[in-house]
Formats: sequence, C-alpha cells, structure tokens
Amino acid sequence: MTPLLFNLASSPALVTQLEQLLPAETGELELHQFPDGESYLRIHSDCQGRDCLLFCNLFHPDEKLLPLLFAATTLRELGARRLLLISPYLAYMRQDKRFKPGECISSRIFAQQLSGLFDGLITVDPHLHRYASLDEIYSLKSIRVPAAPLIAHWIRQQIAQPLLIGPDAESEQWVSEVAQLAGAPWQILHKERHGDYAVEVSLPDVERWHEHSPVLVDDIISSGRTMLETLNHLQQAGLPRATCIGVHGIFAGDAYQRLQASADVVSTDCIPHPSNAISMIPALADACRRWLHP
Repeated sequence: MTPLLFNLASSPALVTQLEQLLPAETGELELHQFPDGESYLRIHSDCQGRDCLLFCNLFHPDEKLLPLLFAATTLRELGARRLLLISPYLAYMRQDKRFKPGECISSRIFAQQLSGLFDGLITVDPHLHRYASLDEIYSLKSIRVPAAPLIAHWIRQQIAQPLLIGPDAESEQWVSEVAQLAGAPWQILHKERHGDYAVEVSLPDVERWHEHSPVLVDDIISSGRTMLETLNHLQQAGLPRATCIGVHGIFAGDAYQRLQASADVVSTDCIPHPSNAISMIPALADACRRWLHP
C-alpha cells in the first residue's frame, strides 16, 4: 500500500519533491493555533494499516515539538501501521554532556521523546561529537543520510583548486570525508569558544596553499562566528576569496550577511535558505525507500 506523507508545517517545496520521488500519497493534516496559543490538529486521511511518513524539519524545534507529539500520537490512535519521522535537521544534538553541575543533557531527553513516538528516523548528518552513532541515545531505527558525497561533487564541479578547512575538531569528521571524496588537501584548526558569539580560532598553515581556494566546511552554521574568525585569518594571509559550505545553514541573526561580505556561502537544502545549492532530496528519498522496504 502506498505510504502517506504528511508535512507538519515544514519546507513545502522539499516535501513535494520527496513525494514525487518515493512515490507517496499526500496525507491531509489540519493544524492551527487558537487565540490562547494552544494547538488544534486533525488528520483527514484514512491511515488505517498504512505506513505514515511525517516530514518535520526540526530547526527552531521548541515551537514544533508539541504539534509533532500530537500528530504522531493521533496517527497511532487512528491505526497507522508504522511511523517514520523525516527531519533533515535533527535538533538537540549539541548538549551531549553535563559540562556544569545541574545542566540538562537535552540530547538524551529529546531522543527519548522521539523514540517513544516513532518507529524510524531519517536525518542528514546529525551532530555526532561525543556519541558514536544515534543508536547510543535513540531506540528507534535511524538512518543517517551523509551529505559529504554531494558536497564533494559540488566542490569538484565549482572550485578548481580547493583547500578544505575545518574550523574546529568537531568538523574533522565531515571535512576529512569531503576532502577524500573531492581529492583535495585539508586542514583542521583549533577553536576556543568563550561564549555564543565569542570564538578564537587558530591561524591555519597556509604557506603551501597560496594558489588554492579555501573552502570552509562545517555541519552547522549558526552564529557564523567560527567561520568569520577563520575568514579573517585567511584574508590576512593573502589567500583567495573563500567559500563557506554548511550542511545545515541556520544563520542566526546577521550571520549570513556577515559571511557574504567575506566569502561565497553555500548550503544544502536541509534548511530552506537563499544559500541552498546542494540538494539532499534524492538521498532522503533513497533512505525512505530503504526504511519502507528493508
């Protein structure tokens, strides 16, 4: 039976493309807020005995979590066979340790909540730093869709002599893989964070690479301060104009405008944004087919 694909207020253009590639049938879902701020949700599709795919892109997650809970629980009650969450960006992965006494380890709590709602999860390059895989905190069947092959392909097509640069140790897993696939040299810098917007980055060794175009790659671009500090060093070293590539372009505040002033900025379409140049939809569709037909 053809699966139902529901879109929970996320990325309508991406969902349309995904629906066509699977294929899937559009699930009819009604969602609105009452004047007091509470949410109303109604499922209009007959989901009895059918696999239901719920697309909910979890950037700005706090405003989406309750509707997600309502939708998943209601689909269960109405007889859905299996529930799959498709979220290109998976929130609450950064707080993976209690750094200070009393801190909430939000990644584990968030994982427990989603694992209780869904049978499966598909996401693109979750921020795995102290966790080896999503299986450490998620008890559902998860599929990680890697962005590295598509980013490497874009680099090979667009940049003649790239030098890949990771702004910190956490970025090494993405940068090294992209560099290997693109056949390009790479470096990882050292970052010391003093606050949300205060970042100090080590000066890269650039003496050998003056003929190369620097390409900064990271999984998440949020405040952009790490990349901005790195770009400043690269400019002072006399390297050509850089390209910044983010798997997940959040671009909080004026981050995008500030980065554009010093570099070309590219992101995947995991989070809709004017910088989107690398499509993850075919890879997401392939992951959905593997989950539906293991």
